[in-house]
Amino acid sequence: MNDIGGKIIYLDANAGISGDMFLGAMTDMAVRLDPDFDLKALMAKISLAEWELSVTRSSRAGIAGLKVDVRTHEHHPHRHLSHILDILAQSRVSQASRERAAEAFTLLAAAEAEIHGTTPEEVHFHEVGAVDSIVDIVGAMLMMEYFGWPELLSSPVNVGSGAVKTEHGILPVPAPATAALLKGLEIFSAGEPMERTTPTGALLLRVLVGADGFRPLPRGSIICTGTGLGGKDTPELPNALRAILLDTGERNGGRFIIEEPSMIETNIDDMNPQDFALVMERMLSAGALDAWCENILMKKGRPAVKLCCLAKRGEETRLAEVMMRETTTIGVRIIGTRRMSLARSEVIRATPIGEVTFKSVTLDGRVLRSVPEYEDVLRLAREKNLSAYDVRNAVFTHDEAELLPKIEAVSEITDN
Repeated sequence: MNDIGGKIIYLDANAGISGDMFLGAMTDMAVRLDPDFDLKALMAKISLAEWELSVTRSSRAGIAGLKVDVRTHEHHPHRHLSHILDILAQSRVSQASRERAAEAFTLLAAAEAEIHGTTPEEVHFHEVGAVDSIVDIVGAMLMMEYFGWPELLSSPVNVGSGAVKTEHGILPVPAPATAALLKGLEIFSAGEPMERTTPTGALLLRVLVGADGFRPLPRGSIICTGTGLGGKDTPELPNALRAILLDTGERNGGRFIIEEPSMIETNIDDMNPQDFALVMERMLSAGALDAWCENILMKKGRPAVKLCCLAKRGEETRLAEVMMRETTTIGVRIIGTRRMSLARSEVIRATPIGEVTFKSVTLDGRVLRSVPEYEDVLRLAREKNLSAYDVRNAVFTHDEAELLPKIEAVSEITDN
């Protein structure tokens, strides 16, 4: 999806949330925006065997939506965290999606370890270690990436009531793992007795929404809605999750995107400067809009570094935690700010040396600049044994005849 600045996704979790409900709601929105959207092609990046994806349009208590089902012959295997991290490492997903999925399963392992009095490494995942739950969680990250990692907010979540049958026997709702993951989040119970929020759904709320993301529906204009359906057709309260794509950005007559992110910053004078690159990489992977360092002088004339990042509203706590965990700082400053930016879009183009993603910015409907994605330039430079300069020149000029002698010359050197 292009041009995601100034947009958020709001979850109406009045009937609860599960992994397949979230995936259905996001897919429903994607299909409404782009009828050619293919969830199965997107999910094929996950390295798991013997599973099939079913996407059907149905209804719950008269509310239409998408039901996403993962079909597998596997029967609740007991996987360790290391097994799931290996699956993620082998999957053909982006680093951002892989890291967010790994963050989710690591968080789940910590919650399960606390419940069972063991360590995260020794925890056996049961329901959430099954193929369907792995696909739901990784698929959720792929859908967030498809929408450009927008800010995700939620209403208070309905956990349901009664009891649920699990690998550990019949347990009260919310089940222990679900309750642990929902700690600090806004919950309530309504409707017929049933498990309305599953461990997978609670995990997605914890990782993608966080405690700061539970708010009333914000002011904005609705772009699109999507509905994901659960497995039960309950007449009193439809077993469905609604996602609402909102444009909350001020657009200045359509010329610019105006947003109000928060700036998180801290001063550091006792850290190896070589480590800042990794810190910024992890903040960006965690959802920071931007990250940078500034040279400063602190008290007593000590040289230091001011580490800064821009965070979407609601993401401040999680990014501040990353900054404090990955550096030597003991505290950060959070400052409200405004930023104005040009509309952005991405398109994949075929070139003589391979497909390249081009990023463009526009003003008044006119493209000002269009540049190749840096990661694609590096990939082609390595594949073709060319310099980054030669790759950029090739994708802009599309002159294969001029480039071929250089590729052959480098190949001869490599072969010898």
